[in-house]
Amino acid sequence: MFAKKLLTLFAFLLLILPQLQAAHRPRFSQKYQLTQVVVLSRHNIRSPLSGNGSALAQLTPHKWFTWTSGPSELSLRGGELETLFGQYFRQWLVAEKLMTENYIPKPQEMRFYANSMQRTIATAQYFSSGMLPVANVRIEHHYDLNKMDPMFEPRFTFMTLPYKQLALSQIKQMGGEKGLQGIGESLQQEYTLLEDVLDLEQSEKAKKENFSAFRTDDLQIILENFKEPTMKGSLKSANQASDAFILQYYEEEDPLKAAFGHTISAEQWEQIARIKDVYGDVLFTAPAVAVNVAHPLLKEISKELTRKNRKFTFLCGHDSNIGSLLAALDAEPYDLPNSIEKKTPIGSKLVWAKWKDINGNEYVSLDLVYQTTEQLQNRTMLSLDTPPAVFSLKLKNLPTNADGLYKLSDMQRRFREAIEQYKILKKTK
Repeated sequence: MFAKKLLTLFAFLLLILPQLQAAHRPRFSQKYQLTQVVVLSRHNIRSPLSGNGSALAQLTPHKWFTWTSGPSELSLRGGELETLFGQYFRQWLVAEKLMTENYIPKPQEMRFYANSMQRTIATAQYFSSGMLPVANVRIEHHYDLNKMDPMFEPRFTFMTLPYKQLALSQIKQMGGEKGLQGIGESLQQEYTLLEDVLDLEQSEKAKKENFSAFRTDDLQIILENFKEPTMKGSLKSANQASDAFILQYYEEEDPLKAAFGHTISAEQWEQIARIKDVYGDVLFTAPAVAVNVAHPLLKEISKELTRKNRKFTFLCGHDSNIGSLLAALDAEPYDLPNSIEKKTPIGSKLVWAKWKDINGNEYVSLDLVYQTTEQLQNRTMLSLDTPPAVFSLKLKNLPTNADGLYKLSDMQRRFREAIEQYKILKKTK
């Protein structure tokens, strides 16, 4: 009798299993077939860009987290988290029948291309190991280790006087009527919190240079041809500390230690992270700046979306790449939920997924896929049951259908417009 009941239960599970799998898929996947995925990824958790004895170390009397990697390199936790991300993508792509389990791609069918920095190459390698564990994927990169690839380096490729004036005016507009000073003043509360958590008044920088507070009126923007946009002033120093704090918060299991013994709330961690987000916005998201520094990636991703027989593309770069590219495509403003980083969380992925309906019409979804702060801290095993966060992005004045999908032709037109805008700005006299 028991054996008979067991067989009945087994038959029932076989019957409903396809429905359970389907329930994990996006709601439109029952009406569309997934045909291609293009991913622009930020690297996963790295150590801070500077080590002990640096300007960062001089901002606090406390010792920063002891990292498992050299300055700017992917940490052990970062590698583990990226492998989990790749495993989730494997489950998703298998469920959508874009590939099979233990898939071995045919030549040119899948591409993994990273900036030539250690943290981006390693991120792509870990992701590919999770997604294609038996395929022995080769990570494409074109330069010596830790030399920036122009494809991913958010640098200017032209600089005329009228263009420079336009770019600077757009950056100043971010601060409202007060211009650059308005940007600093908008961060006053965040600066005060950062000073307290750093114990800045007791730092070596305070003792040697009398630097005990971040100023709101010293921001300077530097725009030079064939270089990344840069800045001078307190926002640059505060960004260094904000970046290190956020990385430390992900890595350090004791939140009290992560905040140098201070008890701070989740909302205050968001305030600290906002400094880094504003820094990135100021340097890379003014419209004129974005279409210039994102130009190589705009062309590359547009090309990837039209490649025949390409199933999957993984491009691995930086938060500046995602931020500038979205600005160039004229994305609507957004704030990500369940993340202290509201724009481009560590390891986040900008995902274009191409879908075809039963009539052969082609559409594209555009999402930011990211591990929540809790998933990053807990190293949560990602699966179709416990997925990463998926946030649908909206592009201004670009309509979607009832399922939130863009026509592929509309998405391609938006890329062409951004690429054409670069040419127009370059000719401006």
